[in-house]
Parts: sequence; C-alpha cells; structure tokens
Amino acid sequence: MGEVLKSDTPLKATFKVRLNGETVTIATVGQAYRFITNLSSVEWMEFQALHEEAVNSLEKAADNAILTVQATNALRALFVRARML
Repeated sequence: MGEVLKSDTPLKATFKVRLNGETVTIATVGQAYRFITNLSSVEWMEFQALHEEAVNSLEKAADNAILTVQATNALRALFVRARML
C-alpha cells in the first residue's frame, strides 16, 4: 500500500473535486488513492462497489502504468455517482 500512496504515475485525466467547500486537484495515482482512502468508509458506504473497484484499480495502476486508463475510468464513475464532479 505504501507504494500506491507514493505513486507519481499520472492518471489519464485530472480531476477537480469539491470537498467541504474546497477544490481538490487529483492528477496522480497516489493522490487519488490517498483521497479515496482517507475519507471515512461510512462516507463511501453508498458507493461501496464503485469505491472498491477504484481502490483495486489504483493499486494495480501503481504497479503497471498501462492500467491507468482503467483506474481513471473507475475514479470517474465513483466521482460522478457521488456527485463530486
């Protein structure tokens, strides 16, 4: 997990999400992983399947940059469903 947190592998898109009135920019695998794992699991409960898919995709993308397309798509689906974009 430590490698995922430190990953500088760029995502295929940069996300700007609003959280508590502030805009957070997410451009790398590590930033995305920190963002979606630092929030309480209760906050993601409604979107549990999408959250798990995004976490798994980011972990795989940290090991293999080719998988950033899948990770980006999983994040996009999670953020859209959670109305964060």
